[in-house]
Formats: sequence, C-alpha cells, structure tokens
Amino acid sequence: MVSLYATSAKAQGVWKSLSEVSYKISEDQFGELYVPVFSDNIKKLEGKEVEADGYIIPFEGMFKPEHIILSSLPLAECFFCGSGGPETVMEVMLTNPIKYTSKRVKVRGKLTLNAKDPEKLMYILKDAKLVTE
Repeated sequence: MVSLYATSAKAQGVWKSLSEVSYKISEDQFGELYVPVFSDNIKKLEGKEVEADGYIIPFEGMFKPEHIILSSLPLAECFFCGSGGPETVMEVMLTNPIKYTSKRVKVRGKLTLNAKDPEKLMYILKDAKLVTE
C-alpha cells in the first residue's frame, strides 16, 4: 500500500509525486482546455490501494457524505479557495458516508487517474473507507 500523507516527510514525497503532472492544451466543443499528462511515477500509483489524509472541502455549496473532495492543504490554501494547484485535491468516493469535519481525516481506496473528463478532478479515490486510528 502507498501512503499519501501530507504531514510527514514521506507523505510529502508522495504528494510531491502527484504534483509531477504537466498539461497539454486541447480543445473540445467549448474551446481550449488543459489536459493533464501524468508522470511515470503517478502512473505507477494508478489502480493501487492508497491512503490519503487531508481536509474535506465542501463543494457545490453542500457536503455529500459519500462523495467528498479531499485536499492536502487546509481550506484557506486549497485549490478552490487559495493557492494550491489541482494536484493537491482528489475526489473520494466512499463506500460508507462520513460526517463532515474541519479536522484532518484519513481515507483508503483505489486511485484512479482522470485525464478525459473535465467535469471530474484528475485524481479519484474509489471504494474508499475512512481510516480510524
């Protein structure tokens, strides 16, 4: 299992690996869009069970307890609200709903890479469960 801990030195290395993404410019019916190009290190993580910890980011004005956005950065610094890039967030599809908290949470699931659907984030954790310590 690969750990994605943003708080430890080891985890920062994995989040750092996730940041090894570049973009190519493509077009769809709406115009230009940036398509992620994943590094070999990122591609090695695809389909693997990983643990990620971070902060739950409410989206679309509400919290969905079985589908969350997890940010390696606190809300004020996250991709949607502050200075973080798209590589600092992932969608998490949970097998069991969780309660919203502003505290750091840890989840475990299977990492999927998304370079095709612009409506989704580029990192998606599927069949995820809340990890309790």
